Amino acid sequence: MRNVRIWLWTGVVMILIQVMLGGITRLTESGLSIVEWDVVMGSMPPTSQSAWEEEFAKYQQTAQFEKVNTDFTVSDFKRIYWWEFIHRLWARTLGFVFLIPFIWFWIKKQLNASWKKKLIFVFVLGGLQGFVGWVMVASGLDGDPWVDPSKLTIHLLLALTLYMYLIWLAQDTFGKIAHKPIAKGNMNWITALIFIQIGLGGIMAGTDAGRLFNTWPLMNGAFLPDGAFSNLSQAEKLTQLTTEINFIHRTFALIVATAVIIYWYRNRHTGSQKLKQLNLTMVLLVVLQCVLGVLTLLNGSLQIPVFLGVAHQITACILLATAVLIMHRVKHDGAS
Repeated sequence: MRNVRIWLWTGVVMILIQVMLGGITRLTESGLSIVEWDVVMGSMPPTSQSAWEEEFAKYQQTAQFEKVNTDFTVSDFKRIYWWEFIHRLWARTLGFVFLIPFIWFWIKKQLNASWKKKLIFVFVLGGLQGFVGWVMVASGLDGDPWVDPSKLTIHLLLALTLYMYLIWLAQDTFGKIAHKPIAKGNMNWITALIFIQIGLGGIMAGTDAGRLFNTWPLMNGAFLPDGAFSNLSQAEKLTQLTTEINFIHRTFALIVATAVIIYWYRNRHTGSQKLKQLNLTMVLLVVLQCVLGVLTLLNGSLQIPVFLGVAHQITACILLATAVLIMHRVKHDGAS
C-alpha cells in the first residue's frame, strides 16, 4: 500500500495548497471575477486582448463591478482574475491527480472492495465540495456583491472534511494495529473543537468581522462591546452580528488553546515517542495560531493583510492535520 499512501498524502498536500489559494482569493476579493462555471473550456484563460475584453465585459455585468469596482480597467480585472483562475485550475488538477491513479490502482488490483468504497466516497466528497464552491460564487454575482458567508464556510469545511478523511486513510495504509496506547482525555473532542473554530474563522472571513475591534485582548477596551447579544434596531443589526462573530471567534480560540494545552500536559508522558512528539507539535501550533490570529486582528482595520490572513488559515489546517494524526495513533498506534 506504499504507493497508495504516497498518492493519498499528495492529495492532502494539494488540498492544503487549494485552501491557501482559496484564502488568497477571498482576501484579494477575486472570487467573483469569473462569472461562468465551464468545467472544460474554463481551464483555458483568455489569450488575446479581445478575449480579455470579452471576459471583462461579462464581469462588468456583475454586482461586484457595479457596486464596488466601478473604476476597474482590464488591467485591474486581470489581477483578480488570475487568482480565481489559479484556484479553479488547481481544483481541476486535483481531480485528475485523484482520478488517474485511482483507475490505475483499480486496474492493477491493488485495492480490495473495502478500499474501493472508501475511495469512491473521496470522489463524492470532492464533487460535493466543488459544487458548493460554484453555488457560493453564484450567490455573489447578483444582488449583494459578496459571497454568502454560510456557503463560504460550508465550502471550506467540506474541503477540510476531505482533507481529514485522506489523512486518516493514509494512516490506515500502514495496516495491522500493533497496540493501543492509553490516552488521558478524548482526542476526538479536541479535533472537533479545532474544526469548529476553523468554521467560525470562515464566518469571520465571510462577514469581514476581522476588520472590527482591532485590539486585543479587549475589544476596544471592553470584554464584550455594547450592543452585542441584545435587541437593536434593524439598521444596527449588521454591526451587531459582526461584533458577535468577532467575539465568539476570539473567545472560542482561548477554549481551543486551553483544551489543547491541558490534553498535552496530561499526556506528556503517555504513548509512543512519536505520539509524544505529535502532542508537543500540536501545542506549539496552537500557540503559533493564536499569535497569528492576534497579529491579523491588530493589523486588519482597513484590510486583512494577505500574508497574515493566509498564514493564520494554513496554520489552522496544519493544526487540524496534527490533531487527526494524534487521534488516529491513539486508536491505532504502531504506524511508523
